[in-house]
Amino acid sequence: MKEVTGKYEAAELKIALVVSRFNELISQKLLDGALDCLQRHNFDEKNGVVAWVPGALELSVVAKQLAASGKYNAVIVLGAVIQGETAHFDIVAAESAKGLTLASLETGVPVVNGVLTTATTEQALARAGVKSGNKGFEAAMTAIEMADLLKQLK
Repeated sequence: MKEVTGKYEAAELKIALVVSRFNELISQKLLDGALDCLQRHNFDEKNGVVAWVPGALELSVVAKQLAASGKYNAVIVLGAVIQGETAHFDIVAAESAKGLTLASLETGVPVVNGVLTTATTEQALARAGVKSGNKGFEAAMTAIEMADLLKQLK
């Protein structure tokens, strides 16, 4: 039986990144991690775009538009939703994730969810490269692998 695995080579890929300005301190660190990953895997920055949006709920509409454009092999979505004192966190986290999943399923383009959902700012900073790796870097790795895998399956 043939086995297919995505490779970590981004030289021929076109990738869009969508980043939330809300909690920009964290979003910027996630973006830095994603760009570092892409650079390490031979991505040509002329083949990409970074689109900034106001907040987490705006991520999915821009991600879907970029995915549906036919210009990109993958879309990386980055941001942070940090729990506050109200139920707003639950709504934003759930609806953002649902929108990103739908964007991917409806377009057939990997829309990689790199949106942190944490209880505290400290947890978000730790996941944005301060302590426990950078989830933006990991999201970019996933995008490269999935884009390559889908190219092989065509």
